Amino acid sequence: MLDTIAAQSIGILIPNANLTFIQPQYEAGGMAYRLQNAQTLSVSSFGLGVLAGQECFTTSRINPVRVNPNDILTAYPMPVAGAGASNALAWVTTSKGVELFSSSGAGLLDNVAGAMITAVNNQTIGDAFFNSTLSSIVLQLEDGASCDSIQIIDEMGGVVFTSQGGKRGATPSSQSNEYNLSVSGLNIPIGKGWSFKVIAVKGA
Repeated sequence: MLDTIAAQSIGILIPNANLTFIQPQYEAGGMAYRLQNAQTLSVSSFGLGVLAGQECFTTSRINPVRVNPNDILTAYPMPVAGAGASNALAWVTTSKGVELFSSSGAGLLDNVAGAMITAVNNQTIGDAFFNSTLSSIVLQLEDGASCDSIQIIDEMGGVVFTSQGGKRGATPSSQSNEYNLSVSGLNIPIGKGWSFKVIAVKGA
């Protein structure tokens, strides 16, 4: 992403500045963002956007991060899926680092455990993070959709971990405008052939 006046990347525009909050917004669907060094590809900050009009300064605070002159700010928009399906984004953190996952194809079919793959190179969690330890997952479904649960599946099809989610945004049961599910403090070793799946239901 470039600024609207000088069309410069964030690293060139405000090098060595300290960021303390980010307020990304979208019009429909969902979105993720990350602050990344264009040369080393290391990620210094990442998160999820909110539907325009639901932003809050207090919840937009981030851990302070210094902008490197080589940093770029990248956004990943998520469109609304067709009938009977929902799109999803998830930040997955392991001992190897953090990576953005997304639903594939036509999205997650209602009430069916659908696979999540890396947004950049379409890898499963077992391919991307083999021999690492899973520590956290933050999931965002498209506007209005509800997360029944997530699953971490081993190479034999067994459920290693599952956690229930919910809705986000302006609904009575929502806990956040950004995420449908957030789990942290995990200590799950990831094996080859493992997968990350989500069961979701599209909103009305």
